[in-house]
Amino acid sequence: MKGLHDKVAIVTGGAQSIGAQIVRALHAAGTRVTIADIADGPGSTLAEQLGDGALYQRTDLTRDADIDACVAATVARFGGVDFVVNVACSYVDDGLRSSRADWLGTLDVNVVGGVMLVKAARPHMVARGGGVVINFGSISAKVAQTGRWLYPVSKAAILQLTRNEAMDLAPDNIRVNCVSPGWTWCRLMDELTDGDREKTDQVAAPFHLLRRVGEQDEVAQAVLFLCSDHASFITGADIPVDGGYSAMGPERAEPAISKLVE
Repeated sequence: MKGLHDKVAIVTGGAQSIGAQIVRALHAAGTRVTIADIADGPGSTLAEQLGDGALYQRTDLTRDADIDACVAATVARFGGVDFVVNVACSYVDDGLRSSRADWLGTLDVNVVGGVMLVKAARPHMVARGGGVVINFGSISAKVAQTGRWLYPVSKAAILQLTRNEAMDLAPDNIRVNCVSPGWTWCRLMDELTDGDREKTDQVAAPFHLLRRVGEQDEVAQAVLFLCSDHASFITGADIPVDGGYSAMGPERAEPAISKLVE
């Protein structure tokens, strides 16, 4: 895609899962990438595998010093910052039983940490003529889910944050958008089904118009598009990469009218 070669990205949560696939996809497109994470083993291994143009920087998003160090290391290694991709996330969520500490910890990582990174990176993006911020929402931000409060609320906050950031950063030529994945094949699905992708797709089918779970690279390609010049007139938007999950109402994939005429 146009506009990705020789750019510089910071990807939080980039050591594993969707974050790691985004790192690989950006790197393959010619973007130099800092993997900002607290998973030292996977992060270092991924950076070594990719070689030139990849850097692992341990970054705890609840620590401003770590965020500042991540931006500084990126600028020192690659010369600037063009893209910030906020994938890192806390999944702690015990619904009503969650403690105040659980709430504050989740919001600190899922919302505040990404804001602080954008704040630290902004001067360097401005110095390069602008840039792109990609936040990560979720299908969970848009519907009620039994027993889950912290994660969906934090993701809903990110959708509004994206709109606010897009408005205030537009004068800096910084576009801000959000990607909201649906069920996406991951380590947990692999472990729960002993690698049975067909079974996973069968479980997912009633909730997704495309009747399967997504691939991590399908999410990564949406990020690449939003970072590229092809998305130059898109800002403040939420892009659902969810196989139609968020398009369905309570009827799901079974038209109610068909039941009336059976």
